[in-house]
Amino acid sequence: MALKTANILPLTEAFYYILLSLYAGSAHGYAIMQKTQQISDKCVNLGAGTLYTALSTLLKKGLIELSDGPQKVESRRKVYAITPDGLTILRQELHRLERLVENGHRVINKMKGEEL
Repeated sequence: MALKTANILPLTEAFYYILLSLYAGSAHGYAIMQKTQQISDKCVNLGAGTLYTALSTLLKKGLIELSDGPQKVESRRKVYAITPDGLTILRQELHRLERLVENGHRVINKMKGEEL
């Protein structure tokens, strides 16, 4: 099945940071919450309800999957990993965000030049 980005992009902040946190490797929910805080310089704090709702949605969309990742054998924690489709979407979102910033800088710099 081909990935349809129209229903996915733009990503919510929660989706973006979850995918970004899983980029380096698989992780369980609490580790994703911690990594998100670290990546965002503590600007994004995912609550448990937000996190697990987002994880469920990302699983359904095929952007993440359950993994055997780094976990203890007796652990009941679910471990999540980003899928190839998740990587594609993350890269597309990063490119979209870069364009937003570039456009903002271009407009602001043009306005600064007109003020002089």
